Amino acid sequence: MKIYTRSGDKGQTSLLGGERVPKDSLRIEAYGTVDELNSHIGLLRDQCNGERDAELIPIQEKLFSLGSRLASGSEEQAEKFKVPVITDADIEAMEVAMDTMEADLPEMRNFILPGGLLAASQAHVCRTVCRRAERLLVHLAGLEPVPEIIVRYLNRLSDLLFVLARHIAHRAGVADTPWKPRQ
Repeated sequence: MKIYTRSGDKGQTSLLGGERVPKDSLRIEAYGTVDELNSHIGLLRDQCNGERDAELIPIQEKLFSLGSRLASGSEEQAEKFKVPVITDADIEAMEVAMDTMEADLPEMRNFILPGGLLAASQAHVCRTVCRRAERLLVHLAGLEPVPEIIVRYLNRLSDLLFVLARHIAHRAGVADTPWKPRQ
């Protein structure tokens, strides 16, 4: 199968069901940002030398499902193509993971500055891209149907990525850098 089709050369692309839409449509921007997030998580996995694969690969798989649901254009099309669903159990699993990691972390008393360790910084980049994807989905949901659980999933994932950033740094012996506003 060739990777190029030339069908997008005039600025349009197809949703999963075949509907043609402009490449700059909000739906394409939203699932493109989810794809960007997935790539950043892949980079995070590489920086963690496989130590976080058990946590991050399932998230990457869910992000593919989430992006595919958005690329379907409708829930009916997603079901027709048997796109895996995002469930409450997926969100609960992230909450359990956060609770487990937070049990190892010192209490946070300030906002913290990203940095201190490459992998932790990459987790913060993932968090910010996740928040952007969430904002785009909220915008899209104001214009057309978007499964509410997708927005919830991204909201919780950004929280998880923040805790993960702290946990990666903590396990490497790198302390949080508190934000101390200067007057």
